Amino acid sequence: MKTIFFLFLLLCGAILLTGSAIIAQTKDAIRTSLAFDPYKDYPVYDGDDLGVRYSPAQTILKIWSPPAQEMKLKLYKTSTGNDLIEEIPCIKDGKGVWKAVAGGDRKNTYYTFQAKIGGKWMDENPDPYSRAVGVNGKRGEIINLKETDPPGWAKDKAPTFGNPVDAVIYELHLRDLSIAANSGIQNKGKFLGLAEKGTINSHGQSTGLDHIAQLGVTHVHLLPAFDFMSVDESKPNVPQYNWGYDPLNYNVPEGSYSTDAEDGKVRIREFKEMVKAMHAKGLRVVMDVVYNHTGSTYNSNFDQFVPGYYYRQWEKDGKYSNASGCSNETASDRAMVRKFIIESVIWWVREYHVDGFRFDLMAIHDIETMNAVSAALHAIDPTILIYGEGWTAGDSPLPEKYRALKKNASLMNGVAVFSDDIRNAVKGSVFEDESTGFATGASDMAESVKFGIVAAGEHPQVDCSKIKFSNAPYTKNPGEVINYTSCHDNQTLYDKLKVSRPDASEEDLVKMDKLANTIVFTSQGIPFLHAGEELKRTKGGEHNSYNKPDSVNRINWDWKYENRELFNYYKDLITLRRDHPAFRMPTGEMIRKHLLFLPSEDPQVVAYQLKDHANNDPWQQILVIFNGSALEKKVSLPEGTWKIALSDYRFGHQGKTVADRAFVAPYSSMILYLD
Repeated sequence: MKTIFFLFLLLCGAILLTGSAIIAQTKDAIRTSLAFDPYKDYPVYDGDDLGVRYSPAQTILKIWSPPAQEMKLKLYKTSTGNDLIEEIPCIKDGKGVWKAVAGGDRKNTYYTFQAKIGGKWMDENPDPYSRAVGVNGKRGEIINLKETDPPGWAKDKAPTFGNPVDAVIYELHLRDLSIAANSGIQNKGKFLGLAEKGTINSHGQSTGLDHIAQLGVTHVHLLPAFDFMSVDESKPNVPQYNWGYDPLNYNVPEGSYSTDAEDGKVRIREFKEMVKAMHAKGLRVVMDVVYNHTGSTYNSNFDQFVPGYYYRQWEKDGKYSNASGCSNETASDRAMVRKFIIESVIWWVREYHVDGFRFDLMAIHDIETMNAVSAALHAIDPTILIYGEGWTAGDSPLPEKYRALKKNASLMNGVAVFSDDIRNAVKGSVFEDESTGFATGASDMAESVKFGIVAAGEHPQVDCSKIKFSNAPYTKNPGEVINYTSCHDNQTLYDKLKVSRPDASEEDLVKMDKLANTIVFTSQGIPFLHAGEELKRTKGGEHNSYNKPDSVNRINWDWKYENRELFNYYKDLITLRRDHPAFRMPTGEMIRKHLLFLPSEDPQVVAYQLKDHANNDPWQQILVIFNGSALEKKVSLPEGTWKIALSDYRFGHQGKTVADRAFVAPYSSMILYLD
């Protein structure tokens, strides 16, 4: 643990602009492996020039492959054809790096590397650092990246943003947004579909980008948009669906989301056009990144050039470990893996103007790596969001004390974790259909809801012994936690409510829906919304829709008309949070000072007060009451004549007041205030 704390302090205090700088400053500590490492004697390359460096005079290509006996570069006219132009032998360049020089202007030429290891020629592949690829990512492409910039790209800037708790995240799959016939979007299932403006559904309501901006969120979280394996890009007219958690080439956009996957420049340009359009609409862009495993193992761009190195193995038998549940897990604690991850996220920020990253199965990565990622990114832009899943899908050779687990959140700097605590407390366990939560009538979730309200941090009025899903606080400040009721995984919020409460009327299900996310959006921390949740999205009860057809996954834009009252409720809820900083306190100390829970002996009522202009809120006092039961509840109020902000599922009560006591409707929230 001493090593971790030393690196933590070192990284937090440094101004680090490149992945190579981080590697150089921490190399000795990194070489002390955190888990079993039979490759610890491989040289570490400190340079920042791996991959392709194009110029009209010559192109220099470098790849790291210490075990290679020979290496050759092959140049092709197209991305798939049997049209070899030239084969160039590579030369050793030190520290495990092989170098090839292709003279003359090689722009728009495709390439592969091929390594000879152990006397055997391995498969042809692009190098791991490839920044442009052709169809299905089988060959890299040499391009002039300047030619992929859309007009005005140099002036593109993200919207102004402050503290992480000011974020409202909207998690979206690109194809889901636009593929429905009633989306009004022309570029269906494409990057450009998210860039279109003025699109409407069959009732004349805004869809797509305009809808997201209308809702009022700050960040759009895109499910994997890097190059992944599962969709055949050569068949653009064949309906194909996948979430994309099977990485192929990490540093280029996915070809099936472009209008031409054959030409490596098109996907790059159209990704940038999408980002530019979102920035112009006041939205920031978060990428869902999957550095914890690769889509294939032995045939991957990693294993074909440095067999074994990029993946963890069990010491007892040398077999690849599988904490990802996808046949492998990457070894982030090894120097060149850490270097790759850091330089990759930096690339997405600098070249594509990305504003944040969500790390899939983040706990497979080690704490040191996540702190190094945070230091590198926040040196470029302190407002970049970094968050991830604080769990694994299986056991790992990396000891728990080194993992970026939820319980280790306080050891990470500028990195947030998802709160499955508030998720399960509000709606019930995602793994048990019949399980209910506070918003669906459970009578044993009040303390867990309170724990979520204080952003999973210490609070003198929260009894950790009564929390259902954690046994101790794991954050120091609220910016370290993501609060949510649903995401792409498991059932949608509406589907979960419906299956866990088959006895409930449709009217009551909508009330439960509103209550669930009112709890999330008035809690301290960072709120997160699954796309379509505001439209009562359903996937027909499907738990795992990662490869299901569009009929299951698509957003039906007529839902916006059918559920227009629910949409307006969500919009008003987000506006309330934006207008009142008391719901966005930046420190745990401020929460403990200004947030007071009211005494309640009713296990289905939670009430709390935000005191004394909390976080400089314009309201002097705010009172929030949640009723998770099927009965109206009478709640005694602190002294004062309280104005009503929310009651009976409606915002805005035109100066109506109550004193002494309030009557809170079934499955609902009440918000009151004193000026």
